[in-house]
Amino acid sequence: MTDSISITGLVATTPRHLVTSEGLAVTSFRLASSIRRFDRAKNAWVDSGTNWYTVTCYRQLAINVVGSIQKSERVIVTGRLRIRDWESGERSGTNIEIDAEALGHDLSWGKATFTRGIQGVALDAGSTEDSQSVPEGDAEETPLEPELQDAVVPF
Repeated sequence: MTDSISITGLVATTPRHLVTSEGLAVTSFRLASSIRRFDRAKNAWVDSGTNWYTVTCYRQLAINVVGSIQKSERVIVTGRLRIRDWESGERSGTNIEIDAEALGHDLSWGKATFTRGIQGVALDAGSTEDSQSVPEGDAEETPLEPELQDAVVPF
């Protein structure tokens, strides 16, 4: 049985990328997801603990993640959940792993710029190979609504 899960959290380790002898691209990193709750007695938000996950990405997603995600960034991960108990001598524990199906920056915390890739290669800003590109002269920059202009916070 496979369970799907979506998690928001902080990338806790530098993504590690490797290519297997069969040519399979794999990228993995640790994800910290803190639980916050409102404490009425203190009248403040408090941290209630952190859950730790190992996120593993394969194939094209692995290539895109290693070029896009860095340690300490906030992300959203959707994938298949695997829970494994382990023992090593006198020590034992539980690994919680997510085989990622989709991953991206958590836009609640900042802005991101998307670059569409073709066959594993990100396009340059001047490339014309992207079938989704807007013909020159047709692109318009839409100004922010006046009430939103003061709400923009630079990161």
